[in-house]
This record gives sequence, structure tokens and C-alpha cells, in this order.
Amino acid sequence: MSTHIEDHQSDPNSRFKKEMQTRHIVMLALGGVIGTGLFLTSGYTVNQAGPLGAVIAYIIGAVMVYLVMVCLGELAVQMPETGSFSSYATRYLGPGTGYTVAWLYWLTWAVAIGSEFTAAGILMVRWFPDTPVWIWSALFAIAVFLSNVVSVRWFAETEFWLSLIKVLTVITFIAIGGAAIFGLIQVQSLQGAGLSNFTREGLFPTGFLPIAMTLLAVSFAFSGTELIGIAAGEAQDPQTSVPKAIRTTVVRLALFFVGTIFVLATLLPREQAGLVESPFVMVFELIGIPYSADIMNFVILTALISAANSGLYAASRMLWTLSDQGHMPKRYARLSSRGAPVNAIVLSMAGAVASLLSSVFAPDTVYLALVSISGLAVVVVWMSIAASQIAFRRQYVANGGRVEDLHFRVRGYPWVPIGALLCCLLACVGIAFDPEQRVALYFGLPFIAWCYFVYWITRNKRAERLALAAAVHSSGTA
Repeated sequence: MSTHIEDHQSDPNSRFKKEMQTRHIVMLALGGVIGTGLFLTSGYTVNQAGPLGAVIAYIIGAVMVYLVMVCLGELAVQMPETGSFSSYATRYLGPGTGYTVAWLYWLTWAVAIGSEFTAAGILMVRWFPDTPVWIWSALFAIAVFLSNVVSVRWFAETEFWLSLIKVLTVITFIAIGGAAIFGLIQVQSLQGAGLSNFTREGLFPTGFLPIAMTLLAVSFAFSGTELIGIAAGEAQDPQTSVPKAIRTTVVRLALFFVGTIFVLATLLPREQAGLVESPFVMVFELIGIPYSADIMNFVILTALISAANSGLYAASRMLWTLSDQGHMPKRYARLSSRGAPVNAIVLSMAGAVASLLSSVFAPDTVYLALVSISGLAVVVVWMSIAASQIAFRRQYVANGGRVEDLHFRVRGYPWVPIGALLCCLLACVGIAFDPEQRVALYFGLPFIAWCYFVYWITRNKRAERLALAAAVHSSGTA
């Protein structure tokens, strides 16, 4: 593998290899979304909001992600850039906002990657009880690092097959669960269940507020769809592949998530659906599928590796964007001869390792703050996408552009981006009423303020970097 690093030139996307096909982008988005949020924490939503409340919460989540993604689609097709929503926020909402969005998104994935490696190591100990967790975590970290460093094509193919395993598992779960619900599979332990879970304690046994309170968890479960925007800068034909990927992904996610929650809420009593065990395992065991725990152990393992894989990709592209905009040293905007931002990947992996270590040595202080900030960050990033689309459309029309000429446009403007903003705001308001999730506001809001402050005090240094880069480039082409 070549380790030669090439200087980044004036065209920010000219060095990236345009090797991602539509199937890669679709599976990248699905793979980034279908993970522990669905396989593990979906039971938490059923437990907190009740069966019907959980279904409603995921329907709201599906609507929210649809509204956000069509906004991102208009931006990404018109401006397919690797920086994606960070670049759009910089251009249309202000450089301070773009800077903050980039760091929020980077931190989200850095924290997630570290936790994925830890969880994957713990799962392997189930099969190999005499081995330490850290060995497996290190092996998975090396594999994910190589997947990202070799080339974007290698990364895309790896992510495609890892995601396919998860998608097939979800489809199988919904099919088998649906057969059990409608009596096509005779299961003794589920006889007489029917839809009684929805009425046994009343339609809303925990009230209406828990529906709003679980929206942050639901939003976190849907996070990863926005990877479509980042991948647009490395897509072969973004004007064709991005719209198709958005439509395909959003529809599939709505069916997968709402269908899964419906099956879980129907087959599992609310008080049994928690975080102790994967609700998928519980349902499979109720139905009588042999080796259920081992099967789901393998699937969740692939989900963790897939999430870490796509997370490292997203995090490294955010660092590349920050460097490209002059916020970080130029070396993080350099690419290998294969088109990979190696330095940005190394630093992102170092951030993930630091997050992992903080979970071991400072779980109640540093790690708690990191997790809290990352939980809120996804919703803030989505809000920036909707706000950027509103600002873009206004500027586009003001400059004489015709809406009909957009290759992909938001229908129902401005109500679609406004609806996206309101849904995201509802998720933020909901967590304010939950003592366990409220800490996300305590740490998240000060972190956002800190990002704006750092941007303000470093603006002169950034201007010097950009001026130096421009001078070097002009002398090199003279």
C-alpha cells in the first residue's frame, strides 16, 4: 500500500476517488443506522413509552429523518462535497456554525467508535471466555483502520457486506415475528398474545410525555442516514445516486424500524422489554429458534464493526473539512495516492481510543460528558441541515435561480424544513423532562458555546493558514 501523501489542491474534491456506487451509498446509510440503537436499545423505548407510544415515537422519528434527508438531498445533489452539512452550514449559516457542526459530528463518531470496539470485545468473550477484552477490541480497531486507509472502494465494499448481514437479519426478524403474530407459526408461549400488549395496561400506560422523552433515543437510533451527504463527494454520479439513495434508504428505514418496533411491542410485554438483553434475542427465544443468542451475538458484532467502520469514515471526512477550511493544520487535508485522508483517519482513531480509555478511567466524569454531548449532537446537526436548506433556497432564488432547474428539490418548501426543525426541537424539549437524559443539555449546550468561542479567538490564525495555502498554491502553479 502506498503511503505517499499528496498536497491538497484548490479543488477540494479533485483528489478524492469517485468510486462509490448507488448500492454502496445506500448500504453505507443503512449500515450507519441499523446498529445497537435498533438491536439493543429499542427495548428501552418500548419499556418507557409503552407499546403504542414506542410505535408512535418511531413513526415520528421516521418522519423526522425523511424531512431532514430531503433537505440534505437538495443540498448534496446541487453541491456534492465531502464536507457536506458542515460545508453547507459554513456557507449559508456562517463559518462559526459550520465549525461547530463539524466538531459536534466528529465527536459523536469518535465516542461511538470507542464504545463499539469495547462492546465488540465483550461480545467475543462470550465465545472465548479466557481471552481479555482488549485483545479483541484492538484487533477490530486494526481491521476498521485498514478498511478506511486502503481506499474508499475497499471501505465501501466492506461496509456493503457488513450492512447486508444486518438488513437480512431485520427482514428475517420482521417476517418471523409477523408470522407469529398472525398465527402462521404456532408458538405455545405466545398463544393468546395477539395485540393485547397494546391494550393490557391501556393505550398509553406511561402517559404521553415519555413519547417525547424517548425521541432523543429514537433520533440516535436513526442517526447515520446523513452519511449519504458525506459520501456524495466521493460518488461516481451524485446527481443520480444521491436522490436514489435517499429515497431508497428512507423508505427502507421506515419499514425496518417501525416494523421491528411493532413486532417487539406486540410480542414482548412492556415490563420485559428493557436493556438487560437484546429484545431480538428474547423474541427469537420465545418463538423457539435454536441458538438465538449466538445468532444475534454474531449479528450485533457485525453491527458494531459496521458502525465503527462507517463512523471512522465520517469522522475523518469532518477533520478533512476542518483542515480544508483552515481550522486545522494543512496536513489533515492531504490525501494518499489512493485518495484516503490518512492523517485525518489516524487522528480520528486516536480520538476514538481516547474516548475508550475515558470510559475505563473516568466513566462518571469525562466519558459521561462525551456521551451526553454526542447524544445531543445528532439532533443539532440535523437542525443545521434543515436551516441550511432554507438559507440555500432563499439565496438560490434571490440570485435568479429557478426552483424547477434543481436536480433534486424539496417539495413542500418551506414547510418541510420547518417541520424538520420542529421535530428536532421537540426531541430537545423532551429530554429536558427526563432526569436521566437531561445531562445531555448540561454538557451539550456549553460545548456548543465553547466551539463558537474557540472559532472566534482562532479566526486570525485560520486566515493566516488560508493565505499561506493560497500563496503556496499560486507559486506552485506560476
